[in-house]
Amino acid sequence: MRKRYFTILKTDCYVKKRTILLYILLFCLLAVNFQGCTGAPENILSAEEPFRSEKNLIDKEGKTVRERVMVPDGFERIACPDDSFGQYLRNLPLKPHGSKVKYYNGQIKSREVYEAVIDLDIGNRDLQQCADAVIRLRAEYLYGQGLYDEIQFNFTNGFRADYKSWMKGNRIKVEGNNAYWVKQADSSNDYASFRKYLDMVFAYAGTLSLAEELSPIPLEEMEIGDVFLEGGSPGHCVIVVDMAENQATGEKIFLLAQSYMPAQDIHI
Repeated sequence: MRKRYFTILKTDCYVKKRTILLYILLFCLLAVNFQGCTGAPENILSAEEPFRSEKNLIDKEGKTVRERVMVPDGFERIACPDDSFGQYLRNLPLKPHGSKVKYYNGQIKSREVYEAVIDLDIGNRDLQQCADAVIRLRAEYLYGQGLYDEIQFNFTNGFRADYKSWMKGNRIKVEGNNAYWVKQADSSNDYASFRKYLDMVFAYAGTLSLAEELSPIPLEEMEIGDVFLEGGSPGHCVIVVDMAENQATGEKIFLLAQSYMPAQDIHI
C-alpha cells in the first residue's frame, strides 16, 4: 500500500488549527455512528447539512461519486490522472439515489447518516468494517490495474499477506498469534480467488495494523485516497474519495467514505 495516507492522532506534534477542525469533523462522524449504542441525540450531524448551498449539489440520476455530488459555485474538482487511485475513487459506482445502507446480513442501517451508497458487495460475513473498506478500495484499484505485486497488507500480528503469494496457490494458516503460508491450490488470479484473499485480510487486519503500516502527512498535502485514521480497538478510519478547490480563495473541500460495525455497505 502506498504511503500517501493522512493520519490524525491526538499526539501528532504538527497538529494545527485547521487540523483540529478536521479532527472535530472525524469526531462528529464517530459520534453519529455511536449514537445508536449510546442514546446520543440524533441531531449531531445530518447527511444533508454538508450539501446545503446556493444550489442543489445532488444529482439524483448520477451513477458515480463524481456524477452524483456536484461542487459548489466557485469550486472545481482537483485534477487527477486517468489511471490514478483518485480518479478511481471519484468514479466509484453508486447505488440508485435513496438506497439504504445494508449490513452483511441484509438488515438495513437504522441511522441515515450518509448521502450515497457505493455499489460494491460486502459479502455475507461480518468482515468488511472500517479499515477493511479502505483496504478493499485500494486493493480493488490495484487489481483492476493489474498491479498484483503491490497488493499486500499486514495482519495485526505483523504478518505480511501479499496477493502475489496467494496467486501462486498458497493459503494462509493462522494458529494462535502465528500465521504462515501453505500450498493448497492451483495458481490463479481470477476475481473469486481475489475476493477470498480479501476476506482473509479483513479477518486479521484492522485500524491497528493500518496505523503501523501507513505514515502521517501534513494536512496541506492531503490528496484523494488519503485516510483519516485513529488506530485502536476498535479505532476508526475514513477515506477521502474526492476533493475540490476554490482557486480564488485556496479553500479545499472533500468527500469521505466509510464502512463501520457490523460490516455494512461503504457509504459517502
